[in-house]
Amino acid sequence: MKDLTISLIQADLHWEEIDANLAMFEEMIWSIDHTDLVVLPEMFTTGFSMNAEKLAEPPGGKTFKWMRQMAAQRKIAVTGSYMIKEKGAYFNRLYFVYPDGSSQQYDKKHLFTLAAEGETFTPGKHRLVLEYLGWKIHPLICYDLRFPVWARSQKTDKNLYEYDLLLYVANWPDTRVNAWDTLLKSRAIENLAYSAGVNRVGNDEASKSYNGHSGAYSPKGEELVFSAEKEGILTTTLSAEEMINYRKDFPFQSDADDFSLS
Repeated sequence: MKDLTISLIQADLHWEEIDANLAMFEEMIWSIDHTDLVVLPEMFTTGFSMNAEKLAEPPGGKTFKWMRQMAAQRKIAVTGSYMIKEKGAYFNRLYFVYPDGSSQQYDKKHLFTLAAEGETFTPGKHRLVLEYLGWKIHPLICYDLRFPVWARSQKTDKNLYEYDLLLYVANWPDTRVNAWDTLLKSRAIENLAYSAGVNRVGNDEASKSYNGHSGAYSPKGEELVFSAEKEGILTTTLSAEEMINYRKDFPFQSDADDFSLS
């Protein structure tokens, strides 16, 4: 297990303009000197819009092909969520695309009631823990952050730790950003894993403003990288050795409660 370099892209999204957002992110991705994984915000092609009838894409459509192209050309993994229409239903779906073009997906479980997200989108039913470069990664989307049980690392007979990195992609408004900061750090501490989240900046046409606060935290809850307010790329390297040693010295997970999710 080697160290993992991740890049969180904190951007001001173009409202409901898929092509403009893809062009913007492509330029930003090509500006990164070295990374293993690029993390894009929630609904990175449109902003947090409920206009799924107009904007949702089929699986394997334009945005997915773009993600595969970026991953292949830069020899990295790329992840982020956008609107998908499949079998007559709409999903806020995260794709994790590997350098070889293969992919895994996660549909947002907790839909944001205050924005009537559940009236447009169908909630996901399954958690996703994937493997990349020897790291086990658990990707989630925005409002999922408020529900710790959904993110809780589950121990098994074979492995005390279900994952090594917890990822959140979000459109989290500035009025509640204190909760974002607190919970993102808490998820790292309670699961003895790295936690990273990318949020957008700027304003959208749904009268919401966003101030970023993208960041990454160590299993101890230490801030590794953080940025508020402005657009930019936050790149940091996660140390496998430090995580392994910390887990050996403080094996709190061995005392964790056994549970299952229905």
